Amino acid sequence: MANETFDLVVIGAGPGGYVAAIRAAQLGMKVAMVEKRATFGGTCLNVGCIPSKALLQSSHLFEEAGHDLAEHGIVLAPPKLNFGQLMKRKGEVVDATTKGVAFLFRKNKITSFQGTGRIDKAGAVSVLGDDGAVKDALATKNILIASGSEVTPLPGVTVDEKKIVSSTGALELAEVPKHLVVVGAGIIGLELGSVWRRLGAEVTVIEFLDRITPGVDDEVTRHFQRALAKQGLTFKLGSKVTKADASGQGVTLTVEPAKGGAAETVQADIVLVCIGRRPFIEGLGLEKAGVKLTERGRIAVDAHFQTSVPGIYAIGDVIDGPMLAHKASEDGVACVETIVGQKGHVNWELVPSIIYTQPEVAWVGKTEEQLKAAGVAYKIGKYPFTADPRSRANGATEGFVKVLADKVTDKVLGVHIIGAEAGTMIAEAGMAMEFSASAEDIGRVCHAHPTVNEAMKEAALAAWDKPIHL
Repeated sequence: MANETFDLVVIGAGPGGYVAAIRAAQLGMKVAMVEKRATFGGTCLNVGCIPSKALLQSSHLFEEAGHDLAEHGIVLAPPKLNFGQLMKRKGEVVDATTKGVAFLFRKNKITSFQGTGRIDKAGAVSVLGDDGAVKDALATKNILIASGSEVTPLPGVTVDEKKIVSSTGALELAEVPKHLVVVGAGIIGLELGSVWRRLGAEVTVIEFLDRITPGVDDEVTRHFQRALAKQGLTFKLGSKVTKADASGQGVTLTVEPAKGGAAETVQADIVLVCIGRRPFIEGLGLEKAGVKLTERGRIAVDAHFQTSVPGIYAIGDVIDGPMLAHKASEDGVACVETIVGQKGHVNWELVPSIIYTQPEVAWVGKTEEQLKAAGVAYKIGKYPFTADPRSRANGATEGFVKVLADKVTDKVLGVHIIGAEAGTMIAEAGMAMEFSASAEDIGRVCHAHPTVNEAMKEAALAAWDKPIHL
């Protein structure tokens, strides 16, 4: 049993928790980390962001080798997939990344405890073993909850991680399925669906809404769906899955129109359930400790991430704001800086979002629909990658950059990109918007030529006045 007192005990070593722990140690705090996994990094590094990106990259290269290199004068025999090596590489990427976090913990003298964290009261955390018994009792001045999120279950569908899988199981399939059905047309479902489509699966996406990617700018969404359809993904929108029978060789889904109507059945080898995530707060002892929740079931915090109990804080997926790894990291830094008397802050309005498909989709700030609903007068600047020389040279001309700016002040209100390097390009927009840049400001910054980023400059010029190259 631990007999020392810490300045901060962090529960959960995901991107929010481990970054907070490191920053707290840098600020001179004595820090302990409680993590139930054997490795650090949480869902993101172990069974989320990192392994999925490894598979996305591998499947993209496989697709290029089989379909896209001939136009560059590179003629190959039809590529053969070494599935074992592909999955082995994914595991190696995850292993190296989680070991990197462990190294940072040692470097910053963070004490780690493996087990489930339970808050007994302000200043006291118990570490429970798999049997539920207390392994360690930690005394601390401050507690930070960073326990992340879990997959939202779908009524009528039982996930067994074999034939009916969550995003976790979809990263560990034993072979490429013949027919994969993805339930939910959000970010995770489309990313993983595109992986298995490129590796040879037939992919059907079933979505309750009449559109894919809710929350994304409508114009971008329409272009995105067309791009995915051209790649072979099939969409059944405005539909709901009411039952899944996995008793046979595959899975039989019962699917009904979302607005009512006759049911139909859909056969699949594998079903991936991706309808969203919810805060993981079970077993934390919140009620006993007096920590209050919001109406949506997230932990209620003030502007400084403090809960209803002084000395207990929460960040990331368990509180309001987008459920994104980088948002959780920024929450963690701001929270611990505030604890030591600094002025940490996160602007949740400017947290960028990215869909790592091909083409990528990225955005920051407001959509057209949000501006219309708020009655804001705005102007639009768009620039297609077909007009960008570097994109043309790369053979990646799908998509465009779209800049939304205030019609009177020219202040940039939102940037939306669909294209090959959208996830990297969106950082420029976020930086500009944090400093209240106008479209003219972005357009007058010298961008290197030839680069894909020139499309950002041209779209900003289009929003302000006129683009040069269109």
